[in-house]
Amino acid sequence: MKLLHLIRPILPAIPEVEKPTQKIPFSEKITWTVTALLVYVVCSNLPLYGIQRAQTSDPFYWMRVILASNRGTLMELGVSPLMTTGMVMQLLAGAKILDVDLKSKEDRVLFTAAQ
Repeated sequence: MKLLHLIRPILPAIPEVEKPTQKIPFSEKITWTVTALLVYVVCSNLPLYGIQRAQTSDPFYWMRVILASNRGTLMELGVSPLMTTGMVMQLLAGAKILDVDLKSKEDRVLFTAAQ
C-alpha cells in the first residue's frame, strides 16, 4: 500500500477541475493570469488587522522573499502554506521518497489531491 492511498477516503470531498471541452483562447488565459497576479499583489500588501509589525529579526525572511509576501499580510496566512505544501510534495516525488507514478491516472489524481 502506497502512502498516497491513505487520502483515498477523503478524495470525494476534494473539488476537481475538469479538462476543458474546447480550446481556451490565449487572450482569455492572459486575462485570467493578470487578474490572479493583481489579486495576489493586492493581498500581499494588505495588512491584517491587529498584527503589529515588530522591528525584531524575522526567521522566515528568505521564505517571504521567495514567496513574495510581506510580514503580517493576508497572503502570509493564505497562500504560503499551500505553496509550501506543493513544493514539498514535488521535492518528495522528485527525490523518489514518495512512491508515485505520474504516468498512472490514479496516482496523478491522488498526488494532486494530496497537494
